[in-house]
Amino acid sequence: MDTDTENPPGTTTPARTANPVLRVPPAAPAAAAAHFAASLAFHTDASDVAAALAAGGDPGFVVLDSRSAEAWDQGHVPGAVHLPTALVPEQAERLLDKAVPVVTYCWGPGCNGATRAALALAELGYRVKEMLGGFEYWAREGFPYETREGRRRRDTDPLTAPVGADDCGC
Repeated sequence: MDTDTENPPGTTTPARTANPVLRVPPAAPAAAAAHFAASLAFHTDASDVAAALAAGGDPGFVVLDSRSAEAWDQGHVPGAVHLPTALVPEQAERLLDKAVPVVTYCWGPGCNGATRAALALAELGYRVKEMLGGFEYWAREGFPYETREGRRRRDTDPLTAPVGADDCGC
């Protein structure tokens, strides 16, 4: 019989539950705080990158597009450095300053090229974050991008960002 079971008084872990969310209990608050703080040390998102770049002046980081030349030509974040993942070990020191943090991106959530580029950069001594969502979410959130034909911008996808708002309020 698979039914929800209430916790006995004074316990915090369910004996057994049919609720798939709570089948594995949430982490203790301190463990959760450590996990999420670590996640933010490794990741940023398109909205935060766009806001930092739009603020003017030196954002304090460089954006790195880790995709192929063909992908770069289709569209890339304005001002990004183009360095395909496979070329990071041999070209990073020529293109990047180790004193400046790097934000990597690739196509989108289904691609791990930015993760691999971030790993290669970290192994070379760079401080690095990965931009969650990659170029896909940059474009879907309506931020401008550059192609070989010039600057473009898509309408904001209402499933990724609020239409007509400067930020999502997160």
